[in-house]
Amino acid sequence: MGSPIYYKHNRLKQLRAFCYAARTGSVSQAAEALFLSQPSVTLQIQALERDIQVKLFERRGPKISLTPEGEALYQLSDPLVEGIDKLPETFAAQFGSLESGELNIAAGESTILYILPECITKFAKTYPQVQIKLHNVTGRDGMTMLRADEADFAVGSMLEVPEDIIYHPSMSFDPCLITPLDHPLANRKSVTLKEISPYGLILPPRHLSTWRMVDLVFTQNNATYEVALEAGGWEIVKKYVEIGLGVSIVTDICLTDCDKVSRIPLNEYFPKRSYGIVLRKGKFLSPQAKSFIEMMDPEFSHENGN
Repeated sequence: MGSPIYYKHNRLKQLRAFCYAARTGSVSQAAEALFLSQPSVTLQIQALERDIQVKLFERRGPKISLTPEGEALYQLSDPLVEGIDKLPETFAAQFGSLESGELNIAAGESTILYILPECITKFAKTYPQVQIKLHNVTGRDGMTMLRADEADFAVGSMLEVPEDIIYHPSMSFDPCLITPLDHPLANRKSVTLKEISPYGLILPPRHLSTWRMVDLVFTQNNATYEVALEAGGWEIVKKYVEIGLGVSIVTDICLTDCDKVSRIPLNEYFPKRSYGIVLRKGKFLSPQAKSFIEMMDPEFSHENGN
């Protein structure tokens, strides 16, 4: 006997229902995204399980989670489903036409403010019909969006890279101490951590990586530190340093000639901070995403075979 004729079983519909449920962890959310009823999605998944004779999901309270077999199938099928769903755009892009669709980019505030503007401007001028959506999120929320396929890719900085993520740094920035212009440490060519210790630090929220890095470096060098103010966003941090409420440790990605602060290098203590493309492994890259990444980081596509 020959192989089963899968088109008679609506295999694409089954895989699409399965992939949406896997992304969202919910049959009801998958049904909403697919504009189907919840029973329809359930029946498609059950038919797929019968066809391939494996259990794909386990139910844990209101959520569902993939079994090991389900995870393996998801890694294989998700790029295929996305590829077929975006076939018209991909086909048009082969002939140099990219006149529709949208591009979802997850990034933190500093990346959106200081890294992306030039590339966003270039992309928007080249492909004016593509809708660009910038999602201002923390690193943790960006990972959640990538894994749920709510973002094509992220741009940011990573200290630790999970196994299911690709990170390709393409630029780096130097760490430095910023102080008010009239501060005792201002205009120094170098400074030690113990000299910084008496002065209160203005830092981003505790759950972000900057705070963890500051704590690690001070602890490793047997130096103490005090936090004078916790504030979100580098623009806010710089403003409160300017008015004399404390000093801060930043990467020079956020510094311009217009800032009224003194800056002192801290390369002796803190590593350079890299920024680059962040992508879920196995992710199908839409033509819009490929075009943007090629503009921002030409080496990424070459090294990752995209």
